[in-house]
Amino acid sequence: MPARLIESLATTEPLAEVFSDGSVLQSMLDFEVALARAEARVGIVPKSAAERISAVAHASEFDIPALSRSMFRAGTAAIPVVKALTEKVRARDPDAAGWVHWGATSQDVADTALVLLLKRAQPILASDLERLEKALTKLSEQHKATVMLGRTLMQSAPPITFGLKAAGWLGALHRNGQRLAAGFAEALVLQFGGASGTLASLGDKGIMVAGALAEELRLSCPEAPWHTHRDRLANLVCCCGVLTGSLGKMARDISLLMQSEVAEVTEPGGEGRGGSSTMPHKRNPIACSLTLTAAQRVPGLVASFLSAMVQEHERAVGSWQSEWPVVASVIQSTGSAASSMAEVAEGLAVDSVRMRQNIENTKGLIFAERVMMSLAAELGRDVAHKLVEDTVHKSVAQNKHLSTLLMESPEVRSHLDESLLAQLEVPEQYLGSAEAFREALVTCSAPKKRGQ
Repeated sequence: MPARLIESLATTEPLAEVFSDGSVLQSMLDFEVALARAEARVGIVPKSAAERISAVAHASEFDIPALSRSMFRAGTAAIPVVKALTEKVRARDPDAAGWVHWGATSQDVADTALVLLLKRAQPILASDLERLEKALTKLSEQHKATVMLGRTLMQSAPPITFGLKAAGWLGALHRNGQRLAAGFAEALVLQFGGASGTLASLGDKGIMVAGALAEELRLSCPEAPWHTHRDRLANLVCCCGVLTGSLGKMARDISLLMQSEVAEVTEPGGEGRGGSSTMPHKRNPIACSLTLTAAQRVPGLVASFLSAMVQEHERAVGSWQSEWPVVASVIQSTGSAASSMAEVAEGLAVDSVRMRQNIENTKGLIFAERVMMSLAAELGRDVAHKLVEDTVHKSVAQNKHLSTLLMESPEVRSHLDESLLAQLEVPEQYLGSAEAFREALVTCSAPKKRGQ
């Protein structure tokens, strides 16, 4: 389904569907159905009652606006849903209605429903991250010999390769993808504890019901209920925060490389993508913009979740109730960023000619380090630094290539081989371990084969 207008820049259509009203309600109903079935399996609830509950638990048959109003009055999402479900069951079988929500509490419904939504969101995020990693691997391989300016503190620095830059993005995103997968694995657990987290209302069958319920929902069954222990969800939220930061770093780099004065890469375009409402010549970094928007939003949301972790005793007042919109926003923002950058990486246009031209436009100044290190062996580092620094100042003042002025300096020529000076401004000869680092990043980020 399309996202609401106010959320259109903060989610994707698949994730908007996951967190839609109908999907949220269905997740709560799924909990109730699974609970009845689990309790029927262990002999608590009549099988016929479980069947009646299952038959009416369809979100499309409920008045969602009315439920929303009731939720605000009740202070919890579960109570109005349980009441409405009970009435629907009663209309068909009054006896079965008494078994709805047997032994559970409202937070069991809310927490497990949220976990079920996260379970649906996980493969959506994983798919976009997989697309992104494949595209970055391809970019890195294609451009392993494409030289470009290194940039430190926003200033020109010794050359690197675009392949190394892409591999750097890849490595960070691969690490974050692994953390995210582990975070989901830990967070996708059942919540079922009853009133005080002891399942006392189920007597000696509480643990049996919990195990059966987890099987019904295909969730892990934790050691104990976790009503006021939010560390699993907090870890997942934090993983999303770090991942979105890495996506934002990639978006920041690409948007800077797209500046008119730099013009080394270009986002993929297409209908309705990248234009300006007033300037026909513009090709704006829209996908990067959406990613940076997410990267700025998510840290505050992460902080909101963490601040709600300090919860009272066995059931909290106000803290866990704050989590639904926070978690939904974190997941959707992360998904928006991942999807946007996957689109960028798959269609990024790289101008290798412009990259080399920008190197040449520095008139050799980015190779001052190379000269200084070569002279330092003979003159000492401080003396060499001063000599090269003075030559750099002359280069800037006279608008001459650094190599030209170095060739004119008797002191430099007396200590440096003329062949080095002649090759000073060849970027391929001052890349150090760039390719080794690139290969290591790509290798570490490669999908693992079975058995490895």
